[in-house]
Amino acid sequence: MLKDFPTVPETKPPTSRSLTARLLATVSSGLGLLPHSVAWFLVALILFFVTAPFIEELDYGRYIDAGLLSVVLLAAVFAVGGRRQTLMLAIALVVPVILSSWFRHFKEGEWTYRVFVAFFILFIAFVVHQFFRFVLRSPRVNSEVLCAAVSIYLLMALLWGSAYTMVARLNPGAFSGVPAANEPLHGFAALYFSMITLTTVGYGDIAPVSGPARMLAMLEAVSGTMYLAVLIARLVAIHTTNSASNEPNK
Repeated sequence: MLKDFPTVPETKPPTSRSLTARLLATVSSGLGLLPHSVAWFLVALILFFVTAPFIEELDYGRYIDAGLLSVVLLAAVFAVGGRRQTLMLAIALVVPVILSSWFRHFKEGEWTYRVFVAFFILFIAFVVHQFFRFVLRSPRVNSEVLCAAVSIYLLMALLWGSAYTMVARLNPGAFSGVPAANEPLHGFAALYFSMITLTTVGYGDIAPVSGPARMLAMLEAVSGTMYLAVLIARLVAIHTTNSASNEPNK
């Protein structure tokens, strides 16, 4: 007498939606979406800083600058997208930045530039928050932690520079000593002033004049000093804890 064999259920071909779900499910619980994502972001950020003054002088420099900025922003998404929720939020924040970055070059106007700066500040603040939380919660000091720590410092200069740009747009006389090509303060001149303020160098060639501009410069100088103090204390604490746990019991 023949026995009835169990029927094998038919398998449906994977849909694009299921493939997307599987991809998101494989996202690691680390900081970056891919291995060395933070390191690659740091490299892209440094290249953006170094090439900024040279690209600014080219005829089509603003389009090249927008392209490089888009690369840096996408690299930032990969650098912080190690978790599904963080990845989705980063994508939602970066899309308006990239779109407004390109749109302001084809539709020049005061409001388009302000919208871009506002979205840019929001996204950079989000990335800084993710990096800073990762550094504080990391149980050990490795290359990823060090790259994240350096990236925070450079992003702080970029963040404050964008804030100066917004202030200069609202009040063109907020800063003195700004080169004619960068009036009101924007572009590499804003990044330069932000970096020398963050490092408390202060050459004095560009100076804040209005009250809001001076307040921002003061906060940036304090935040830069406090960040280095907190970072050094945290790295030393992590190293001391790991050294103590690795010592054999006597």
